[in-house]
Amino acid sequence: MKFDIITIFPKIFDSYFNESILARARKNGLIQIKIHNLRDYTADKHKSVDDSPYGGGPGMVMRADVIAKAITKIKSQKSNLKSKVILFSPASKKFTQKDAQRLSKYGQLIFVCGRYEGVDCRAEKYIADEVFSIGDFVLSGGEIPAMTVIESVSRLIKGVLGKSESIEEKRYGIGVPVFTRPEEVVIKGKKRAVPKILMSGDHKKIEEWRKSQTKTPA
Repeated sequence: MKFDIITIFPKIFDSYFNESILARARKNGLIQIKIHNLRDYTADKHKSVDDSPYGGGPGMVMRADVIAKAITKIKSQKSNLKSKVILFSPASKKFTQKDAQRLSKYGQLIFVCGRYEGVDCRAEKYIADEVFSIGDFVLSGGEIPAMTVIESVSRLIKGVLGKSESIEEKRYGIGVPVFTRPEEVVIKGKKRAVPKILMSGDHKKIEEWRKSQTKTPA
């Protein structure tokens, strides 16, 4: 799987993609992540990626022509891959685990990370294949949503997760409650114990309990 990220702040991603599961997946050649600075696709000496909005109003809007140029160039480098272009907007449909599963079947995902007052609507309408929200809140840019989607999709690619992690997720679903020692912990003046079923030794009942505590991916 190849992930391409278009951003004006490429250094934001450095530590996140070089740690833990994603770093291991990159090292093993299971995923590729390439960061593209949108300013590299501009034609003027100032490397302008934004301009004032038509009709007036505060802030600046990211230009659709520069985004289109970047995506055309990126796609031309891997023209044989089944790809999708993804944008983010708090007003769009919410990204779910089912979306992650569906996107994991693609060969390339291209993310456009908006900034300022947003992206020219023509990019959303005519360039993006899908537009997602990661929640009912507003962020300053699309970088964190892109990292969120990349990790959730990467986890579904064969070999990215360790065997134990992969088996647990497939068996129980999302949100398996987990407990470890000590058996009893005092929190806010009250004793909080591990559910007795988990110490019963009855593996069938433990399995049933865990399944009852999780939820099916949305």
